[in-house]
Amino acid sequence: MTGAKSSCPCGSGLTYSDCCGAFHTGASAAPTAEALMRSRYSAYASKNEAYLLRTWDARTRPAALNIAADTTRWLRLDILLTRLGGPSDTEGEVEFRAHYLAGSRRGTLHETSRFVRQQSAWVYLDGEIHPDSGETAVGRNEPCPCGSGRKFKHCCAV
Repeated sequence: MTGAKSSCPCGSGLTYSDCCGAFHTGASAAPTAEALMRSRYSAYASKNEAYLLRTWDARTRPAALNIAADTTRWLRLDILLTRLGGPSDTEGEVEFRAHYLAGSRRGTLHETSRFVRQQSAWVYLDGEIHPDSGETAVGRNEPCPCGSGRKFKHCCAV
């Protein structure tokens, strides 16, 4: 689980407790589709399956995700575009790239997610995965895909 005083995995620059942590605990609801997208990314990064299922539209939600055993390490979220999804909207889209490591392979999930507001709360409806998503091997001397500026062997490979 992500510590309350650590940086939020979503990349907002805030601490986890001041950002996605409040949504994960139910203390508040995400006010926009982008805020929900960021909190769902953080839930994947912290393996918070209950939150992911709770914020998924019942029409498209799977019975379970089984992410506890998943060894994917989520590194960075880049929000590319937001369409609608504001506090007064009823639907919205967020296009993003989520960077990850799966063993020694780096990957990028490029998706446009659709969100709807139900009873004043945003939920994830579905998403379109773009064709440039996928995995490649990471060389030890290559820049780390987490964006730290360090070589992979001195950063996320450890």
